Amino acid sequence: LEGSIFFVISQASSLDPEKKLPVFLYIVRHERAGFSSSAIYVYSWHPFAVSIMTSPTFKSTLKITHVGTATAVLNIDGVNLLTDPFFSPAGTEFDVGIATLKNADGPALGLADLPPIDAVLLSHEDHPDNLDELGRKLLDGRKVLTTVDGAKNLQPRPGVRGLRPWETVPLVAGGKHFRITGTPCQHLPGGECTGFIIESDSFGSNEGLPNVIYFSGDTVYIDELTRIREKYHVTVALLNLGAAVAPLPNGPVQITMDGKQAARLFREIKADILVPMHFESWGHFTQFGKDLARVFEAEDIQDKVCWLTPGEEKEVI
Repeated sequence: LEGSIFFVISQASSLDPEKKLPVFLYIVRHERAGFSSSAIYVYSWHPFAVSIMTSPTFKSTLKITHVGTATAVLNIDGVNLLTDPFFSPAGTEFDVGIATLKNADGPALGLADLPPIDAVLLSHEDHPDNLDELGRKLLDGRKVLTTVDGAKNLQPRPGVRGLRPWETVPLVAGGKHFRITGTPCQHLPGGECTGFIIESDSFGSNEGLPNVIYFSGDTVYIDELTRIREKYHVTVALLNLGAAVAPLPNGPVQITMDGKQAARLFREIKADILVPMHFESWGHFTQFGKDLARVFEAEDIQDKVCWLTPGEEKEVI
């Protein structure tokens, strides 16, 4: 069955008649499960939605090209921001002490295929599935926002700056002015991780709150993130999912959101569009596209979800 392709049309009764009908493309593929290099394969389905999202108050354009894992090019009015650069080929192994990680898929785009990158949003620099050696080379000579510890570890690169939770800094990239705010994360114990709120005057506002784009970084659901709705209207929420699990000495610990947590956060921050990332290709992930799609349908948010096809630019809004 591997390689078989199926098209499934969502129930029209759940849709706004003004929107296009979402069609999900399911590709049968094998995914590797487990932490070590010994492979255990399970069948799963990978959904891609082709519906067009709308948000009438957002005044800019956002196009996203998913490269793989948490790596994506965010094209905002022609300015390219890159998240969590990872470009290692399929089958690369990484010894992280508590486990050996191995990626089942290579990047949909190589470094040479990228458009000019104006700035990098790096959630954390100490995990290879978010920043590998090829990604580190891409940081050279560029503006990079990351954690405080990450900025120290990436010295002497002068363009790197660390953000504390809820700290806001200006960013001029590609001639466009942004404000970037760090958001708290709960990831692997003892390490730093940050999410990002991307704000610009050109985005407009909704009911007195500035429209923003939110990139969660690697985190599970935490109550503190609900503060986002107090200051911002989240037009697009890019959430790192996969329910990743770390095998710690005292037992396994979940270190990224699962579908239920994502749906809860999406509702509680009152976001318009959910863009899932970081849910394929790794054995320490425990929830893949097929399962996420089921959860989002059960949570009745499936018509708010914008799935990305790796390597293809998607006009999200």
